Order: sequence, then structure tokens, then C-alpha cells
Amino acid sequence: MALVFLSPTTRLSSSIKMSSSYFSPRQFDSYTCSSSTALPSSNRQFIPRSPNLRLNNLYTRCSMTNIEVLNNVVTEEVDHDSSSHASSCLVLNSEIHDTESTNLLVEGTFVDMILTTLPILSEEEQNAIAATPAHPAGLYALYASCLAGNLVEQLWNFAWPAAIALLHPSLLPVAVMGFCTKVAVIAGGPLAGKLMDLFPRVPAYNFLTTVQASAQLLSAGMIIQAHTAHASLETSVLVRPWFIILVLAGAVERLSGLALGVAVERDWVVLLAGTNRPIALAQANAILSRIDLLCEIAGASFFGILLSKYETVTCLKLAAAFMMWALPVVIGLTWLTNKLSCGVLDRPKCSQTGCGTSSREPVPHADNLVDVSIAAIKHGWNEYLQQPVLPASIAYVLLCFNVVLAPGGLMTAFLTQHGLSPSLIGGFSCLCAFMGVGATFMSAQMIKQLGILKAGAAGLILQASFLTMAVGVYWSGALSKQTALLFFLGFIVLSRLGQMSYEVVGAQILQTGIPASKANLIGATEVSVASLAESVIFGVVIIANDISHFGFLATLSLLSVVGAAWLFCQWLSKPTDIQTSLFSF
Repeated sequence: MALVFLSPTTRLSSSIKMSSSYFSPRQFDSYTCSSSTALPSSNRQFIPRSPNLRLNNLYTRCSMTNIEVLNNVVTEEVDHDSSSHASSCLVLNSEIHDTESTNLLVEGTFVDMILTTLPILSEEEQNAIAATPAHPAGLYALYASCLAGNLVEQLWNFAWPAAIALLHPSLLPVAVMGFCTKVAVIAGGPLAGKLMDLFPRVPAYNFLTTVQASAQLLSAGMIIQAHTAHASLETSVLVRPWFIILVLAGAVERLSGLALGVAVERDWVVLLAGTNRPIALAQANAILSRIDLLCEIAGASFFGILLSKYETVTCLKLAAAFMMWALPVVIGLTWLTNKLSCGVLDRPKCSQTGCGTSSREPVPHADNLVDVSIAAIKHGWNEYLQQPVLPASIAYVLLCFNVVLAPGGLMTAFLTQHGLSPSLIGGFSCLCAFMGVGATFMSAQMIKQLGILKAGAAGLILQASFLTMAVGVYWSGALSKQTALLFFLGFIVLSRLGQMSYEVVGAQILQTGIPASKANLIGATEVSVASLAESVIFGVVIIANDISHFGFLATLSLLSVVGAAWLFCQWLSKPTDIQTSLFSF
């Protein structure tokens, strides 16, 4: 038997158990309350009886998070800052000590009266609530922020390799840029994740957004300088001042983008959608993927059209102007996200145990930054290797070896050297992104029909199959013909269905298996490992930078995808107890 009452001063963490005769088996997400007016302790009011229990009729505003009801157990963790003066909602256990319950329960019969009014939800109603985000308004603001930020990032990801490829007839400069940025991510990824776990979410995010935009503007300025001076990269590419600055700025930009992506995809979206609402979380992950892919379509199309009509310098100046416009928009939308979610992003990052104490460590001093970086790398690797979904993460890392048979800097440089116009190259990138958008819808049906783990395996097998056909077309020797080239690109486009399906499914697998208190650390370390894989391929490209070696590089990419599919299927065929408990729904 349980009772809900209001108190302006009590700060407790309690667990309750309710009989299944009053509640249907289901999951909720967090129950927190904040009162608009302080109620005197001498005039405690019980929640009035109402058929639909509309709490909005009170002077109290409530939101539901982190309440889980499974079969016959309802568990609630209510964590509040002890310095807060807002009143809290409290749900008391009937097994609390008799001395406390005697002081709190004035009318014993009122408990029965309250419980008899609680409705029993149907399965459809339970699914509807499980699909409702905990903070829908904040989630929509996050979508808008990601739209503005990703649009600039995807535009620049297409712009810089296309602009550099016009200066040099080989893959060498693009490979050097890619290799250096990946090395920076490998070295600084775990530290970035650790710092993101230490600092407040919103200020850290806005700071990194500013750093990323500044690095993009500096990179654009260096490329403009090279085109204005009619520089050639045929000799002494590594010692040119503008290229050295471009490499350093690119490393900073990518490292900032890594931290921002991990924060949104592994931390923020879980808080806003709800930790115990898998349907809402899956929908949020799919929407974020669609936003990223739509931005890729828009960015590649926009810059490809510009390159086909205007000079490269003019296009880069327009891109720089767009970066400056988007920066205040992203910062403002980030602040709005936190505001609409009632400050959920300001709450301290708690440990896995769910206690109300913060797990933050002291901020490292600048003089000790090197030691902290080394310790963060070691700690990140240890946590990464101990995660319960390690095979799924390694499969994702193996996919990152495929930097050749995918839209990106190397493919853009290859097609540019092959004689394709910028508009056609942009169209290829757009089609790949469209396939990715379709994969976000297809993955939802795959999860529904096959389950989350089998859906991941199906996506990997699908990607490996199409890439095998693409490599077969290349080695047939007919790529010089336009028809064969279209078939080659078409198979790569279709392979994006499988890859993006696995990325959507894999993101939810990692979100489910990684504790919230370690999300940024493990997520950043995973991206560092993935960058290590990409840097290996870029290192090979630096050695074999001639276009004639593209077939060898494509074969290496295919083998990595086949290896990812094999590893994931092996993990799926031998389930462990932890795997069964995590993915039983």
C-alpha cells in the first residue's frame, strides 16, 4: 500500500513496491516534482481523488523519469540536490518504519481510496507511454540544434577534399589530412570524453561548438590562400606553412566534432528521450541519423552545385559565411534545449549505482594535463575492453576500415581524378545519404521483425553482399566505361542501406549496454579506436597514393566489412547471460 504526498522540505531517496493489482507491468521514466509555490508544512495536502489523477490541478508541476515497473515491482529513484529549496514529490513505501509512517499517515483509509482510483493500462496504452519521450520539447530543440550544426559540418566534409583535390592530381594530400586527424582523435579522444564527463554539459558543448567553428574558418582560409596563390602540392607537401596549419586546424575540428557527437548521441539523447523508454530512444536515434543524412545530402548538393557554377575561392567564402551564421544559432538552440527540458542537462552525472551523489572528479590542472591524458587513455581502454557489448563495438570499428568504398574524402578525390563533374560527385553523395535515410526506416521494421541483435547482423550481411558486387565490377576492368562506373557506384549506394541500418541498431545496442556514467568515456574511446582503424587505411593510402592502386584499397575495405559481419554473427550465435539480460525486450 502506498501514499503520495507533498512536502516542501523532505529530501529522500526511496523505493516503493506496489501490488500488480493496481498497476500493469510497464516502464516509466523519472518522477520529479517542482512546486511553483511553497506549501506550509502544517498544511500538507493529499492529492485529491480524481478518476484520471490529473496532477496538473495542483500547484505542483511534475514530470515522470526513472520510474520502472516490471511485473510486481515498481522502483523509483528520486535524486535531488540538498541545497535546492524547491519542494519534492515523495512516494513512501508501506514497509517504512512504523514511527515514520505513523507521523505521515493521518487517515489510513485514504490509502485504499487513492489506490482504487488508479487505472489499469492496456498494452496499447503502455506502448504509447513507452514511445513518449520524457522531455519532448527539449528533444525537438535538440533536433533543431543538430540540424544547424550537422549542416555546416557535412558541407565542410564535402568541401575540403573537393577543394584540395583540385590542387593535386593524386590522393596524397587528402590521405595526409585524414591520417593526421585520425591520429589526433586516437590521442585526444579519451581525454575529450573524460573532460566532457567532468564539466557541465551545456557550457562544455557550447565551448566546443565555438572551437569547431573557429577551426573550420581557419581551414577555409588556408585553402583559399592556396588557391589564391595558385599553389601546387606536387612537391614538398608536408613543409608548406599553409598546409601545416590546415592539418592542425583539421585535427582540432575533428576532435571537437568527436566530443560533440558523443555528447549528443550517447548522453543527451538518452536523458531527453528517457533511460527506460526503449521505443522513444529508438525513435530519437533514428531521427538523429536522418538529420545527419539529410544534412549530408544538402551539404554535398549545395557545394557541388556551387563548384559547378562558381570559382573554388568564391564557394569557400560562401561556406565560411555560412559557418559564421550557424554558430550563434547552434549555441542558442543548445541553451533552449536545456531550458525546455527543465534543466535536465544541468543535473550532475551520477554513478551507475543511481545514488544522488555526483561522480565528478576534480578538474585536472593544466600543468598535469599530460599525465591526466595518459591516465585517461589507459582508463578509457580498460573500460572499453570491459564493456558487455564489446563484439558489437568491434564490428563497428571494423566498418571504419571501409573509408574507400564509401562517400568521403578518398572517394571524392578518386572520382574527381576520374573525370567526373562536381555535380555528379555531389549526386553520388546525395544518393548514399538517401539510402541512409531509408535505412533508418528499414531498421525499425527489422528490429520489430527480427529483434535488435538479428537486425544488426542482417545489416552487416547486406552491406558485405553489395560491396562484394561493387569490387567485382571494379576488378572486371570495365570501369572506364560509363555503364560499368554507374554499376560500381550503384552497388556502393545500395550498400549504405546495410551500413546505416547497423549504425542505427548498433547505437541502441551500445546505449543499452554501456552505463550512463561512462557513456562519454567509453563512447569517445570507441571513436578513438575507430579512428585508429581509419588511420591505418589512410597510412596505406599515403604509401599507395596512385590512382592505379585503388582496387587494392577497395579490396581491403571489403575484407573489413566481411570481418565485421562474421564477428557479429559469431557473437550472436553464442549468447552470454549478460547479453540475454540486456536484450530480452
